[in-house]
Amino acid sequence: MSLKRLSYVSGIGKPLLGKTIGDVLRETTRKFPNNDALLSLHENSRWTYSELLQRSEQIAEGLLALGLPRHSRVGIFSPTCKDWTLTQLGTALSDLILVNINPASQISELEYMLNKAQVSALIMPPSFRTSNYINMVENLVPEINSSKIGEISSSKLPHLKHVILIGNQTHKGMLNFDELYHQKTKDYKEVTHDISFDDPSYIIFTSGTTGKPKGVVLSHHGVVNCTHNITDLLEWDETDKVVVSVPLYHVFGSMANICCVTRGSTIVYPDYVFKPGLIMDTVESEKITSLLGVPTMFQLYLNEQEKQKRNVESLKTAFSTGSGIDRDTMNRIIHELHIKNVTNAFAMTETSGSMFQMLHNSPFEKKVNTAGVIHPNLEAKLINKKGKIVEIGEVGEICIRGYSVFKHYWGDEKATKETIDGNGWMHTGDLGTLDEDGYLRIVGRNKDLIIRGGENIYPAEIENLLMKHPDIEMASIFGIPDHYGGEQVCAWIKMKPGKTDITHAGVVEYLKGKLSDFKIPRTVKIVSSFPMTSSGKVMKYVMKDMHMQELKNNN
Repeated sequence: MSLKRLSYVSGIGKPLLGKTIGDVLRETTRKFPNNDALLSLHENSRWTYSELLQRSEQIAEGLLALGLPRHSRVGIFSPTCKDWTLTQLGTALSDLILVNINPASQISELEYMLNKAQVSALIMPPSFRTSNYINMVENLVPEINSSKIGEISSSKLPHLKHVILIGNQTHKGMLNFDELYHQKTKDYKEVTHDISFDDPSYIIFTSGTTGKPKGVVLSHHGVVNCTHNITDLLEWDETDKVVVSVPLYHVFGSMANICCVTRGSTIVYPDYVFKPGLIMDTVESEKITSLLGVPTMFQLYLNEQEKQKRNVESLKTAFSTGSGIDRDTMNRIIHELHIKNVTNAFAMTETSGSMFQMLHNSPFEKKVNTAGVIHPNLEAKLINKKGKIVEIGEVGEICIRGYSVFKHYWGDEKATKETIDGNGWMHTGDLGTLDEDGYLRIVGRNKDLIIRGGENIYPAEIENLLMKHPDIEMASIFGIPDHYGGEQVCAWIKMKPGKTDITHAGVVEYLKGKLSDFKIPRTVKIVSSFPMTSSGKVMKYVMKDMHMQELKNNN
């Protein structure tokens, strides 16, 4: 009688690195001082690692010269630009905590995050797109117009003392970012060389797909080792040039910067925001070696390449997080973009980035059906609702333990305890299965589970099948209330350009024989787009609300 195999894996790897982000930047600069470190093409800036380190040190000293105590929170409210990166590295060097703020945030969201993280200094441009950041700050802090620089006293934002403006525009009560280059303090050397790798480095707010976003506190240790492991599997080195096309405020973008610094690779910014056509032009003009994104971004890269053929022979690797890459898209990335090392990953803000990642030599079937294997020096287990580890192949909630797990949610002890248990396991809320080889397949979210007539229905299973339909570009499955079964399955579908809309009968016919009848959608809606967070996550709760409102209006 064979023993049952349980869904538990641990990653074997090299010893963990006891280094801070600043340590890594300095070491890389010693190795590759003349390597290109940052190309911000829309700002016409090209810096070597020597220049990047020098500027980062100056910004770090400038921030300390403002009188900010150890672990003060510095908010960055900006799209992709060179000063975002200097702020990221400068705060790491000066033992301050960077607070990433979505540049699309509106005034109430900005107020919430600044207060939640108790931000002392806010760095921002005057405006971005249709948002006038100066007006937003003036509405929240009218006192700024009568304040001396560094002496803001606000009733709405009591912790905020400094507003630092990126660019040449000046404003009463605000310091200009470039002035930080000239600020000096005698304490700088002592502070910057007395940082522990266990110290906090970031507060990154979750996407807020189910309510108020939570501030995830990450350590230098988690960030440094996670980025080291990611780049090990990607096989990046000092010759790589990486388009960082994902938003910097998001964990993917922040960690992409540090991934490059870890290896001495070149960070390339084509523009302030994601522009797939410009990114593909940049691949050709700058001989980019690695593309990043979520699956929908790779579909857009492919669409742009189909419209206009570029020379993409320089591309070697592609790295995707979020939902898995479907078979058709994976084939197109390999054959149309000529990328052989395509790796996708299971990642969360709460784990400093990736937890599971695809090996470059994994079989094709693993690449399109799984999120890879556990990262080195991490543990994972899949559990049922009673907290027991499920057998191999059974669905369970994914739990992670190890160096990369976040320290806590800022100012939210209750949520922290609900997520990290007494044994150090972080409960992700995601459902998956482990196979005999240790590869993880994501099934869905606990909260997205549909229960119809007592049967569990996992949306990802239906979505993956629909995405294989030759005419369907995207599909999203969620549950809506049903008088008889408790819930029924609803599908929102986006067709590929030029394809005829599929009918409900067409969906039923396509899925018949592939799924049990109770899993086949009872309702199908064809849409032109999905409500999504700026980091590319589909907001199913918004779709459900919209769908229910539409049903109500039609009755």
